[in-house]
Formats: sequence, structure tokens, C-alpha cells
Amino acid sequence: MILLEQLKKIDSDQFIGIMESLSDPIRINILELMMGGEICVCDIVKVTGLSQSKISYHIKILKDSGLISDRQEGRWVYYKLDLEVLSDIKNWMGNLIQSSSSKRSCE
Repeated sequence: MILLEQLKKIDSDQFIGIMESLSDPIRINILELMMGGEICVCDIVKVTGLSQSKISYHIKILKDSGLISDRQEGRWVYYKLDLEVLSDIKNWMGNLIQSSSSKRSCE
């Protein structure tokens, strides 16, 4: 079964964490900023006008869920979308939509 195979790439706890991390508008905004490429907390603070501590809190949630990754360059940490995880989610959701639209019940 394709859906079960896709879920093996993303375990249920990780999937729940991902969905929870997407439930906040600030985190969605941060992810949208990362669509332009790597970004540091200081740049997110400049764009959003939110405090550094608030951005760091939301970055931690996104990182713990696996949606973003980081790399350190000197004293700066740059964050970016984890495209592999996003691709797995996209594939899983696509399979879910395809399987539910192709099956008819109560006929």
C-alpha cells in the first residue's frame, strides 16, 4: 500500500509534529521567508518586526519538526527549508488525495 510506504519515511510522531508546527501564522510566515533561500534570525527579525527571542522560539519548533535545517557560518546560523521532508509530505498528501478520490463508498 503506497500510503503506508510513504508514512514509513515520516513516522506518525514526526507527521503530527509537522502539522502542529504549521498551525501558527508566525511559523508559516517564517517558512514563506525561507522560500527565498537561507536566512538568519536577524533577517527574520528585520522583516517581521518580532523580537529575536520570539523568532528563535518558533525556529526551534520548525527545526524540531524537521521542516527546516541549519548550518553555521562563523557566529551566524542560517536556516533553510528541508526540501526532502517537504517532498515526502507532498508525496504523502498527493497519494492521500489520489486514493480517496479514486475510491467510492456507499454505492
